[in-house]
Amino acid sequence: MMIGITDAGGGMRASYGAGVFDFCLDHGISFDVLVGVSAGSANMASFLARQRGRAIKYYTDYCFRSEYLGVKAFLKSGNFLNLEYICGPELAMEGGEYPLDYETMISSGSEFLVVATDAKTGRPVYFDLSDMPKNDFGASIASCCVPIATAPYEFHGSLYYDGGLSDPLPFQKAFEKGADKVVVMITRPRDYYRKTKKDILPAKLLRKYPAIRKALAGRAELYNRQLDEAKNLERQGKVLILAPDSIEGMSTLKRDKGAILKLYEKGMKDAEALVSFLEH
Repeated sequence: MMIGITDAGGGMRASYGAGVFDFCLDHGISFDVLVGVSAGSANMASFLARQRGRAIKYYTDYCFRSEYLGVKAFLKSGNFLNLEYICGPELAMEGGEYPLDYETMISSGSEFLVVATDAKTGRPVYFDLSDMPKNDFGASIASCCVPIATAPYEFHGSLYYDGGLSDPLPFQKAFEKGADKVVVMITRPRDYYRKTKKDILPAKLLRKYPAIRKALAGRAELYNRQLDEAKNLERQGKVLILAPDSIEGMSTLKRDKGAILKLYEKGMKDAEALVSFLEH
């Protein structure tokens, strides 16, 4: 039986997924197909590299640095959110403070996909390991480009925004890749449904990218539909939804170390449900 897992990311809330994956490393749980969105793709890279604790270190340390988020980041990179600092030579690359164990990741035997949104078409694009050479984190950067906070990222000759705009809960892609059962990880409570009005202002500011404006305008409807589909599959035993009971007041870019660690601990605890799901 092939087992898949998806991680919807969610900026700093994705520390929840870091907890889930550390639980999996502690208990020898592996997956055949992994599909990551935004920060979820970074969680998955550390997991496949078998670097327990690496992802939460980023959320509780490196993401608090002024080079990553804020005025200093903007002055250096032109973006309020400097993803190239987090994924660059100072931290993630060979010789950095906490580099990814690339050789272990690519030898995992798992299929790893990263979702990004094409800025021109508004459609999802799925990068795989062939798009991830050593010391090149372009796929993850593309997947993490939050509209307004960052400009679209150029990768492989095209511009990309956050994968959550076009495929926020990509469990269907995991099934397409052969998974028989899929763990669907989200970073809001399972009964939370998005509201369109939250995306109206960002959409209006993106005149240069009409397809992204349209994707933003339809994001709530897409997310809510996918969540309902996941719940239906969960009733059939094909999906397990892992979601925190509370986000501890966290928003996508909020930096609250106590809340981040609470979400991480919730992920560690909630991941216990994996054991029975994978046995049946």
